[in-house]
Amino acid sequence: MDRLEAMNVFVTIVERGSLSAAAEHLDMSRTKVTRYLGELEKWMETRLLHRTTRSLSLTSSGKETLQIARELLALEDSLSGIRNKDRASLKGQLRITASYSIVSSFLIDAITSFVAQWPEVSIDILSTDETVNLVDSRIDLAIRITNELPSNVVAKQLGECRSVICASPQYIEENGAPLNVQDLGHHNCLSFSYFGRSEWRFEGANGTESVSINGNISANTPEVLLAAALNGNGVSLQPFPAVKHLLDDGKLIHLLPEWQPKTLGVHAIYATRKQMTPVLRAFIDHLSDSIESSPIW
Repeated sequence: MDRLEAMNVFVTIVERGSLSAAAEHLDMSRTKVTRYLGELEKWMETRLLHRTTRSLSLTSSGKETLQIARELLALEDSLSGIRNKDRASLKGQLRITASYSIVSSFLIDAITSFVAQWPEVSIDILSTDETVNLVDSRIDLAIRITNELPSNVVAKQLGECRSVICASPQYIEENGAPLNVQDLGHHNCLSFSYFGRSEWRFEGANGTESVSINGNISANTPEVLLAAALNGNGVSLQPFPAVKHLLDDGKLIHLLPEWQPKTLGVHAIYATRKQMTPVLRAFIDHLSDSIESSPIW
């Protein structure tokens, strides 16, 4: 039995929630997945999963084995990275998580150019606005735009994200344009549920200025607020990379361009520096170079 492959199958079963889903993800027959699991349990001399026709759950031994299996797979990735580095070639898989807006406005282009340069690298993208546990989900890298990172994460700042205040031509025609930042207090401001819900901060010629804002729509993702702004519902604070094409097309109007909303850091977050593979290190460097050379950041 290839014990390492059996552990990979076991971890995939747990993460995907069933033997069938694991087989599909691994491009392997369900019979082969079942055989790997059975051989691993035989070698461990214990049952790792409680299995019924409708559910699957870890035994106490399975929980311990899962943690160790993940560590072994991470070490195997590290060893593969050293081997690939010696061959002057990058090879392997990266699992990356980022919000939908980051993926669409920036990440997919960076991934496309990276895999074109290194065709033996494959990348699995998990698009979500939720915070993901990197270890439990076997995520190699998370890309987040924030100024409030938890103290227990390992991160590298890739750059800074500018934001803009914008609204649709329809909204401006019906409500007029704000002439200064304090005028925003009289407009319907579309706000983030978790960031700047009641106050927006700006940097101008005379320093920092804050304005209290109100609005009838808030959301936890910029995509929802962007859709509301395009529908003429109000004024929105948006990441510049996400709206540049809309500003260029005239679908949105850049308001108060002499005032710069507070910038946010663009961070690459990963589980540990000790087990960083050459593929992961190369991709983070690629992201940093991409942001540095891009005019939209």
